[in-house]
Amino acid sequence: MWLLYIISFVVLVAAELLYFRIADHFNIIDKPNERSSHSNVVLRGGGIIFTISMIVWAVMMAVHGKDISAYLPFLGGLLLIAGVSFVDDVHSLPDSVRLVAQCASMALMAWSLGVLHWEYWWIALIGAVVFVGASNIVNFMDGINGITACYSLGVLVPLALLNGRPSPAAEGAQGVGFIEQSFLMVAVLGVLVFAWFNCRPRGKVKCFAGDVGAVGIAFIMLFALGRLMIKTGDVTWLVFLVVYGVDGCCTIVHRIMLHENLGAAHRKHLYQLLANELHRGHVFVSFTYMTLQLVISMVMIYVIPNTPLAHWLYLIIVTALLCAGYVWFMKLHYHLHEEYLASLKKD
Repeated sequence: MWLLYIISFVVLVAAELLYFRIADHFNIIDKPNERSSHSNVVLRGGGIIFTISMIVWAVMMAVHGKDISAYLPFLGGLLLIAGVSFVDDVHSLPDSVRLVAQCASMALMAWSLGVLHWEYWWIALIGAVVFVGASNIVNFMDGINGITACYSLGVLVPLALLNGRPSPAAEGAQGVGFIEQSFLMVAVLGVLVFAWFNCRPRGKVKCFAGDVGAVGIAFIMLFALGRLMIKTGDVTWLVFLVVYGVDGCCTIVHRIMLHENLGAAHRKHLYQLLANELHRGHVFVSFTYMTLQLVISMVMIYVIPNTPLAHWLYLIIVTALLCAGYVWFMKLHYHLHEEYLASLKKD
């Protein structure tokens, strides 16, 4: 398996470099505007490597003689949502087209998860809401160098540890594993390849993830989390996404309070204020988000007792603390963003 991992990594690096040549030839770029957190023209869509990593994984499993038939609907859904997102990166698509693609992809994921049955209609309904909301939040949060790559590692690494190593706090998930360990390992390799070109200071980044990357990695992470929650019967494992969830949801609530158009571009996320108004480095902010999520996830795995009450209390307490931190930060620093908006009107 380690030899196959090495081969997979080399293939992924080659695939990313080939994509750069294609993107450069067809002028698939991201031009900065007043809402951007960057100032240079950068190649868009480098996050396509996340989807390619899953194709490489499927081929690797076939070579290794593994049966991955249960994963095929998921792979079909990933190719569908990533394909539509890539087209949207090149030429904007109507919201209705993206929504239909998301719903169809979600149905394929539900098929892979084994919940596409009438008796599980309520699970599928809740899953649809979580999937659409979470995938869009991950997409919204892709605004500075390195944050998608770093946060993805902050989610995938704990999942891999939980799946592959004994843990007294999660015996139910550890007995036989909730997913093929190689699935998570190759996903991590894809993120590392992308991070090499994206997790850099301003002005030195080679590519952005684009919608194809943000939506693609969200689909991969949600599938792995879905298998974990079904295996354990415990939805509190959503704590693995709590940092993004709180920032994304609180920002949406904040914008609703300001009577803003939620579909319009903005720079109001907490991480954006850190990078833009407080001038913290992009890589520093990205690593901060990753580290915070890693700490929260590791405590859930290795410290919190494996009981429903303990898990729910931990999720509620962590969410409440993060929400309080968000409100405190905005009260302290949001005036800087208002000054920035005022300067745009003067110009």
